[in-house]
Amino acid sequence: MRLTVLGGGGFRVPLVHRALLEDSGDRAGRVTELVLYDTDRARLDAIGAVLAHQRARHTGPAPALRATTDLDDALRGADFVFSAIRVGGLAGRVRDERLPLAEGVLGQETVGAGGVLYGLRTLPVAVRVAERIAELAPGAWTINFTNPAGMVTEAMAAVLRERGLGERVIGICDSPVGLCRRAARALGADPDRAGYDYVGLNHLGWLRRLTVDGRDRLPELLADPAALASFEEGRLFGADWLRTLGALPNEYLHYYYFNREAVAAVRGARETRGEFLRGQQSRFYELARPDDPAQAYGEWERTRREREETYLAESREASGGWERDSCDLEGGGYDRVALALMRAIARDERTTLILNVPGRGAVPGLDGDAVVEVPCLVDASGAHPLAAGAVAADQLGLMLTLKAVERAAIEAARTGSRGAALRALALHPLVDSVGVAGRILDAAGGPGRPA
Repeated sequence: MRLTVLGGGGFRVPLVHRALLEDSGDRAGRVTELVLYDTDRARLDAIGAVLAHQRARHTGPAPALRATTDLDDALRGADFVFSAIRVGGLAGRVRDERLPLAEGVLGQETVGAGGVLYGLRTLPVAVRVAERIAELAPGAWTINFTNPAGMVTEAMAAVLRERGLGERVIGICDSPVGLCRRAARALGADPDRAGYDYVGLNHLGWLRRLTVDGRDRLPELLADPAALASFEEGRLFGADWLRTLGALPNEYLHYYYFNREAVAAVRGARETRGEFLRGQQSRFYELARPDDPAQAYGEWERTRREREETYLAESREASGGWERDSCDLEGGGYDRVALALMRAIARDERTTLILNVPGRGAVPGLDGDAVVEVPCLVDASGAHPLAAGAVAADQLGLMLTLKAVERAAIEAARTGSRGAALRALALHPLVDSVGVAGRILDAAGGPGRPA
């Protein structure tokens, strides 16, 4: 079985490779060839060295590895495609963060004006990728890692659907599964034996029930300040607010519920997250030696650890300042979700995963084509969203507003309409002025304006 990774020179690719090496399934449902595609040969060589060291330390079967800078070559014959591209690189991310901050509003990779700018730049490329997949690998399943994951998945899904290929693109994110597992551990429960009722869009969701042996134990957790203080989301949002909500929000909702504090923390930091990662990863790619896999792996592991320790640092600073737990520093999460998803489809191993898929009526109030993030039953025929039931008014209201933002961005990317791009920015609840939205769009060289 052939797996192609688009963005194969990306820093997190070794996490995917590690998960493949750990897969103990039979050969019929196991990846036997891994193809890495990237536009940057030097990045491919550095990551290839890291993977070579991982392979040398592994005693079991491992997929054959091939790297290419030719997209069509990478896609031909693929059974699964992982799309993990970053259009504009980290330099683009820095611009996405700094332009909104200059106007006094949040600059963040996937949330607020920064997320819209990233989407406007990424969507045209993601659509072209979907078109090439439809042409060259129509039977492949596409698993989308590319942020902003919700709108990118929806745009790619529309392309495949228009070509009669059905729902063969699925978006994944590790934030929901991380939240669910941390909450279960805070109750002393086995995360693998618990059931989770989660609803939302990507980076905008809520855990509403956590069942163990058929009993919802979320009220018990919300009533226990010590248990809430034992994991990340409890510390991030605070026991009082979580009890008021009656749910556990995805960590990215901190930017909505505590926007003023989050913006102040980001503006007060020495550098934005994008600037930190640009410097950190530039050092890795400069220092990693393709001819010395052990050295390259050592540089990668040191850099990865530092990356995980500083994840969402500005939100932790805005909520009192605290360190991440050791169990959350191992990295990955999304790679394990991707492997579980691929295994369920390839081997027909029925499982339930929280995924980004067209809702098909699963969330009342959103149309069937709207990509939502909900538990899905996965089998050989794909991911089937489970009905969420009634959604609280405040949750549905945010979801509807953000879905309008996503679709305006998709329209702008498809048509080049400046009006649609302005609508995407101005309608976002974290952009507080149409004038601010217009200035951000002009500074970014948005549709209708020179870059």
